[in-house]
Amino acid sequence: MSDPANVHATAIVIGTTGLLFTGPSGTGKSAIALHCIEEARARGLFAALVSDDQVLISEANGRLIARAPQSIAGLAEIRGAGIVSVKTIEAAVLHRAIRPMEAPFAERLPPEEERLEVLPACFLPMTRLPLFLGATAFSTLIAIHPELLHP
Repeated sequence: MSDPANVHATAIVIGTTGLLFTGPSGTGKSAIALHCIEEARARGLFAALVSDDQVLISEANGRLIARAPQSIAGLAEIRGAGIVSVKTIEAAVLHRAIRPMEAPFAERLPPEEERLEVLPACFLPMTRLPLFLGATAFSTLIAIHPELLHP
């Protein structure tokens, strides 16, 4: 296993799928990830936070593993409201990067087979998650990835 790198992101699990929410500071990664956890649980799916804001990511046997730094394990920041306790799991295999995006969108379609380099020479497939008025982030996420509903 490689030494972990501290990545500015939020990692969650829905069912058995590890998702890494990425993007610049202040773009809503934490809020959207927490929303997806609650919506998934409301549908009877397992969902938990791995780490918020800082994710320790290492490579093991060709897989990217996410963990929380001990100092913030079990905590999430809700911007403007403060730090809250959240049900977490210790570690998760990451399967996909999610990049929340607000309108206006520069492109109608994302690049084909877009990937995010999480660690040097270690990539995750990336999904751009457009945020629309009148649609929840989770409903848009499952429209793009219906397999999340059937782990």
